[in-house]
Amino acid sequence: MDVYGTKQIRNVVLLGHGGAGKSTVAEALAYLTGVTKRMGKIADGNTISDFDKEEIKRQFSISTSLIPLEYEGAEGKIKINLLDTPGYFDFVGEVEEAVRVEDAAIIVVNCKAGIEVGTEKAWELCEEYRLPRIIFVTNMDDDHASFRELVLKLEKKFGRKIAPFQVPIRENEKFVGFVNAVKMQGRRFTTFSAYEECEIPEYTKKNLGIIRDALIEAVAETSEEYMERYFSGEEFTQDEIYTAVQTHVCEGNIVPVMMGSGINCQGFSALLNAIDRYFPSPDEAGECIGVDVSNGERFTAKYNQDVSLSAKVFKTMVDPFIGKYSMMKICTGILKPDSTIYNVNKDTEEKIAKVYVLRGKEVIEVPELKAGDIGAVAKLSVTQTGDTIALRSAPIVYHKPKISVPYTYMRYAAKTKGDEDKISSALSKLMEEDLTLKAVNDVENRQSLLYGIGDQQLEIVVSKLSGRYKVEVELSKPKFAFRETIRKKVEAPGRYKKQSGGHGQFGDVKMSFEPSGDLEKPYVFEEKVFGGAVPKNYFPAVEKGIQECCVKGPLAAYPVVGIKATLLDGSYHPVDSSEMAFKMAATLAFKKGFMEANPVLLEPIASLKVVVPDKFTGDVMGDLNRRRGRVLGMNSLHGGKQEIVADVPMSELFGYNTDLRSMTGGIGLFSYEFSRYEQAPGDVQKKEVEARASKVEQADV
Repeated sequence: MDVYGTKQIRNVVLLGHGGAGKSTVAEALAYLTGVTKRMGKIADGNTISDFDKEEIKRQFSISTSLIPLEYEGAEGKIKINLLDTPGYFDFVGEVEEAVRVEDAAIIVVNCKAGIEVGTEKAWELCEEYRLPRIIFVTNMDDDHASFRELVLKLEKKFGRKIAPFQVPIRENEKFVGFVNAVKMQGRRFTTFSAYEECEIPEYTKKNLGIIRDALIEAVAETSEEYMERYFSGEEFTQDEIYTAVQTHVCEGNIVPVMMGSGINCQGFSALLNAIDRYFPSPDEAGECIGVDVSNGERFTAKYNQDVSLSAKVFKTMVDPFIGKYSMMKICTGILKPDSTIYNVNKDTEEKIAKVYVLRGKEVIEVPELKAGDIGAVAKLSVTQTGDTIALRSAPIVYHKPKISVPYTYMRYAAKTKGDEDKISSALSKLMEEDLTLKAVNDVENRQSLLYGIGDQQLEIVVSKLSGRYKVEVELSKPKFAFRETIRKKVEAPGRYKKQSGGHGQFGDVKMSFEPSGDLEKPYVFEEKVFGGAVPKNYFPAVEKGIQECCVKGPLAAYPVVGIKATLLDGSYHPVDSSEMAFKMAATLAFKKGFMEANPVLLEPIASLKVVVPDKFTGDVMGDLNRRRGRVLGMNSLHGGKQEIVADVPMSELFGYNTDLRSMTGGIGLFSYEFSRYEQAPGDVQKKEVEARASKVEQADV
């Protein structure tokens, strides 16, 4: 593959709902630009972008893949770095990584399905990152697909930015071509995306006139001179229209709507032409913003190959067979093979042997990568996703990607004893690839937890562990961290006496137990012994007994909190008494007193925030009530959305991700954090105490 300068590069991300046809669009573009000799099909498992075994098995994208294309543009050859992203919401981390390094987006919409949740999310991402975009409508070969209806819905949803650049031509209800509204010429498909000029059909002219007028009006708005010419009735030249449209597209004022058929590979020549003409090169797209480590000041730079090297690592691929590849976008300078690079985040230098571009799973060696280009380096030992690569003499740190926080979690355990170390190693490799995946060791509940965006992602992780790393794990419902405390004050004696020849054991205490009012601390210990009934040197032993009892409470073997224990009285034997005897006496007093002091279970409460469109607020609040949640309030957000704030028991949030998606069609988002402990209702308490009876017996032994 040739080396391309910054001006010759177009970085484009494919976004859209799952199943809208993104991978088919990528396949068609690859076929048209000569990357492949025949178009692969998702059903056959032979597409360039979906090469992972799990993707082939499930027939949808799981991770972002890079497909570099070479295309002969209007002003010479260009390189299009196409990133094909997953549409399913469990893999949103992959999309967030891709959007961060791309300069423009193609939002793929299935004409028959219309605007889906993934379409809205793609639009919101483009708005957030201010990406120029084109909406490409697929499935135009479907007889029931209405382009006009879809455009009206797009205009209603996204406003006046929507600008259809084409009108479909149908004959005998078949999609046979389109009218180019920019050039005002008919196009009839011949072979695949190739077309010949044809007459503009009469039935399209009314609709075409409206589209053309809106387009010319947009052109006029680019300058005062154009506006005067527009009002005087003067025509614009083709070049003036192209230049004005590009300005509007790059600024996000116009979003062209184009069309095609992925299966029949129709409409993609026009799409490639639009990428070349309307999308910005990296130096036109914006600046790289970071921090100059040498002085701590904000750093901004245009994409420029004539200055020192800096790059951001946006994705890591780890494969047991081909090894580890760090995918990066070059921001400034040139990345060359056989050189030393400096990882600014880790303050470490690493050597690179070769520089590559990846095309799906194909690894292509290149002589160098210039600013604005995307490529990969193999076998970097310390470099991870989000790190910045630079030179030690010019250390720059770029901001890490904003990645969604995982809130869905399951307990996992090895099916085969002794596989724990293998599982840990395999998970660390998967976590390098996917920043939304997290493995946590929950020491308190003696369980290992796997966090992800959704259940499907966790299921695929289990499948990858089995297929790729040959270790089996099983997922189950996690245990939740309850606490135990008391509700009233009691006094209880504890007497420990043991005679076994020679010295015996004797300890005798009288204690009071009451709520301390502080659920942050397990216990507070005081002594009010008069007249030396219990010698002072045994006080620490009594406290030690209380401390050990608080680790596993007498009610359900959960940790005890919020107790005030006071040593009131007791007696001792000058020979038989010992620290161990008084510790045991305190333990007996604690267990007796605790069970008499109205013991209760406390459950963890989460502070939950749910963001949904207005129309779903009733359903969401009703569901939260069923989960024993308390809605605390609602905040209005932009875009007709509401943020619902509620307190919900942590145990009731298990499976909430799936339920919220089904209630809102996938558009609802939620986040939560631990807030406090509250007394559990009687039925929850009873169920938990019964389930933990064996644990209490073990603690008593």
